[in-house]
Amino acid sequence: MALNILLIIVAYLLGSIPSAVWIGKRFYGIDVREHGSHNAGATNTLRTLGRRAALPVFAIDILKGFTAVMLSHLSGYAPGSDAMFNFKIMLVAAAVVGHIFPIFAGFKGGKGVATLAGAVAGVYPPAVGLCLIVFIIVLTLSHYVSLSSMSAGIAFPIFIVLVFGERSASLIVFSCVIAVLLLLTHRKNIGRLIHHTESKIYLGKRKDA
Repeated sequence: MALNILLIIVAYLLGSIPSAVWIGKRFYGIDVREHGSHNAGATNTLRTLGRRAALPVFAIDILKGFTAVMLSHLSGYAPGSDAMFNFKIMLVAAAVVGHIFPIFAGFKGGKGVATLAGAVAGVYPPAVGLCLIVFIIVLTLSHYVSLSSMSAGIAFPIFIVLVFGERSASLIVFSCVIAVLLLLTHRKNIGRLIHHTESKIYLGKRKDA
């Protein structure tokens, strides 16, 4: 029990690594939380500092989520067991909470989308791979990161049930919670999308409207 509590704390600390804040301050002298959407994430880093800064932020956020879930293999639970699955969910939650409320950055972080993606990849990688395809397609067509993230999140439980035929109640509930969480964390974005005021992201050369 003590070991598992320690692993959950470590997962939170991993999630708390404020890559956007540290990279922005160290290499650009800018706190990204004071610009754009005021979120400490890869998207706001891209808007504020550009691709050179955003790419390592994105990679680190993905990696810290995935690494947090991999801590489950130190728990002693049998691989594939319900206990292991439930513990992985705890680690996912700890890492995402760490990103949103990072102890290393005054508890003011980002929305945790990249960290969540990395963590969920440690739970069910095949479905996450399909969600990534959905994300890329929607982003390519719309240029809205928020819409792409929500679309991928909504697709997650659909893939779990319809594509992979999973019948595990815990897994289905988990996938639905992920979808709802992404919708809740993007409430303001939904409003801006409705009013056509949401900022677009152009990964290539930006075209004038």
